[in-house]
Amino acid sequence: MYINAPIGFHLCGVIGNMAASSSSSISNMLIIPFSKTHEPISFSFQLPHSKFPTSSPLTRTQQKSMKLVTRDNSSPTIGELVREQEQTTTHHNYKPKLEEHLERLPEEWRQIHGESDWAGLLEPMDPLLRSEVIRYGEMAQACYDAFDFDPFSKYCGSCRFTRRSFFSSLEMPHHLGYAVTRYLYATANINLPNFFKHSRWSKMWSKHANWAGYVAVSDDATTKLLGRRDITIAFRGTVTRLEWVADLMDFLKPISSNGIPCPDHTVKVESGFLDLYTDKEESCGYAKYSAREQVLSEVKRLLEIYNKEEVSVTITGHSLGSALAILSAYDIVETGVNVMRDSRGVAVTVMSFSGPRVGNVRFKERLEGLGVKVLRVVNVHDVVPKAPGVVFNEHLPAAVMKVAEGLPWSYWHVGVELALDHKKSPFLNPNADAVSAHNLEALLHLLDGSVSRISAMLAC
Repeated sequence: MYINAPIGFHLCGVIGNMAASSSSSISNMLIIPFSKTHEPISFSFQLPHSKFPTSSPLTRTQQKSMKLVTRDNSSPTIGELVREQEQTTTHHNYKPKLEEHLERLPEEWRQIHGESDWAGLLEPMDPLLRSEVIRYGEMAQACYDAFDFDPFSKYCGSCRFTRRSFFSSLEMPHHLGYAVTRYLYATANINLPNFFKHSRWSKMWSKHANWAGYVAVSDDATTKLLGRRDITIAFRGTVTRLEWVADLMDFLKPISSNGIPCPDHTVKVESGFLDLYTDKEESCGYAKYSAREQVLSEVKRLLEIYNKEEVSVTITGHSLGSALAILSAYDIVETGVNVMRDSRGVAVTVMSFSGPRVGNVRFKERLEGLGVKVLRVVNVHDVVPKAPGVVFNEHLPAAVMKVAEGLPWSYWHVGVELALDHKKSPFLNPNADAVSAHNLEALLHLLDGSVSRISAMLAC
């Protein structure tokens, strides 16, 4: 049998109330070839000599919710897959290679986080970078898995788990080296109905707020193995629906107009993203402070605690969550929150998945000039990264964009793009629909497939 499972990525259907929508998307994408002549490939993110297991080919969540579809339309049961894999898998086949990659992390984490704009690491893709990108993708996927989508629940729109049990409740043993320190909330006062979910109960946990993500920090043991203390911020996106793109006002406005300091008033971002990031509802205990204020205060608090250590700030998100991640990264550096007591600047990196354009060319220049590193992982057939700015964007000739620079619909992507093509993968259905092409689980599975076309370019 041959199962292509990502390093650090447990290919599983969405837990609980997301199962019906997301699982159908991922099962529409997956095509798993079976051949007893192949050695199984089963990697998981692994910190050597830690309390984590050396591998986890199929978790209990996978066994409950994952459907694998072969090219000949046969549908083996999960039990059969597990039994056959147990017969053919031996840990020593891959453990030394995996640990060899991770042993590089303490010395090379800055390169992995884009210090040199990922030059030489993307094609062919460096295995350590691949495992790290997938690991952060898992942390973004956790926002979907933990979200309560059930409109008949009083807690619809909240997180289904406590902070202390977050990763363990999601059966993510390879992330137990992180502790969630704060949950993030956003107000539902803007026109993004496909992002905000509300309970049908008259008495609900909040009428104005939705859970929007979390902040987590690595523990001492994991910090030693990573080579630095890692503060991770994960933003929730929009699951599988694409209607939210149409909900955008698609109108640029100065980023400073919503209280984010910027000396250049020509730096503009999409107004809906900006409002979602900065709006608050003072009558609501959860949204009394904006998502922006929650992020900045928590990052500042954690940097005070770990002020004598080497620290990184990594922000991740999928879809709309990617836009929030980019805005947050810009904000952290522009406001100087990432500067330590001894004037050391903490590296801020965004691992973006299927994200839209966020701002104009001035925003791109300002963001990159501040040293924020952004790696954008996209499926070339996904419509979301093509918006907003469908007409006026970085792909037009420089002379045309120079003329269109002042228009309120002129957008530029930021950072470095890692483009994947699911139609060139033997593991994914080439005829998948637009929703499946935007699915995060499918994207991470595609990212792990060495046969997929990978191209990297500096967004210009």
